[in-house]
Amino acid sequence: MLLYICKRILGMIPVLWVIVTLTFFLIRLAPGGPFDQEKHIPPEILQNLEAKYHMNEPLYMQYAHYLGMLAHGDLGPSFRYENRTVNEIIFETFPVSAKVGGLGLLYALVIGVLAGLFAASRPNTVRDYIPMFFSLIGICLPSFVIGPLLMLLFAVKLQWVSVSGWEKPTDIILPAITLGTMYAAFFARLTRGGILDIIRQDFIRTAHAKGVRGWVIMLRHTLKGGILPAVSFLGPAAAAMLTGSLVVETIFNIPGLGRFFVQSALNRDYTLVMGCVLFVAVLIVVMNLLVDIAYAFLDPRVSYE
Repeated sequence: MLLYICKRILGMIPVLWVIVTLTFFLIRLAPGGPFDQEKHIPPEILQNLEAKYHMNEPLYMQYAHYLGMLAHGDLGPSFRYENRTVNEIIFETFPVSAKVGGLGLLYALVIGVLAGLFAASRPNTVRDYIPMFFSLIGICLPSFVIGPLLMLLFAVKLQWVSVSGWEKPTDIILPAITLGTMYAAFFARLTRGGILDIIRQDFIRTAHAKGVRGWVIMLRHTLKGGILPAVSFLGPAAAAMLTGSLVVETIFNIPGLGRFFVQSALNRDYTLVMGCVLFVAVLIVVMNLLVDIAYAFLDPRVSYE
């Protein structure tokens, strides 16, 4: 396992290099620049700005300079946020997105897995149709619909929580539920499908023949193998939720990474775009590695030797 982990970590290097290279040239070949939205910039000041950020150099030299900064762990200064580096912006905003995403992921796992277990325990019955019906609604309804509905009910009508903002501990509840509802629906359907495949196996029939209780079979024997499809989806889902959602953070006015990510693309903030893309890519690769490791513990047939 240790050798496999080392190989995966080394394999991250060329993958991240390809992502950095493609993002670097695509963002610079796109129309517009980081200073185009400024109203009146004298040519002398514009030349000084381009010299400060090495934009007056040929493209290949800019690329080499950026790779040099990455080698030292420096993501560069932001073009749009004065006196702030990309490292500072990510380190300040990611914990906010991670809190919302972490609670949303916990909510999605608990609700999704329990709903999948409940549905798979009695397939093709009302007990199965009801949770799958609501999971289909959760998949179809976008977060910009779920969020305002939750705000209208719990914040405006019942006044249990604040409408938006990031001041009270309870301000995290509605954004986490909004962010995790769609993923809970996916986890529910994946868990149900995985468990239905497992309960048809011979060892499950043997357990029933021995008189083992149904809930014991479901928790000890069926769940471990039936949850594997949900585990495989956990990697990209966790990375997407932990890095924040633009829609959720905009609706609830949360100062997270997602808003900076999209705003940097609109502002042509080259270094911030590069930093966010690289950070998300690293997070996705790490989460997929953790999922592969979890596979080895959940499924004895999987071996990384």
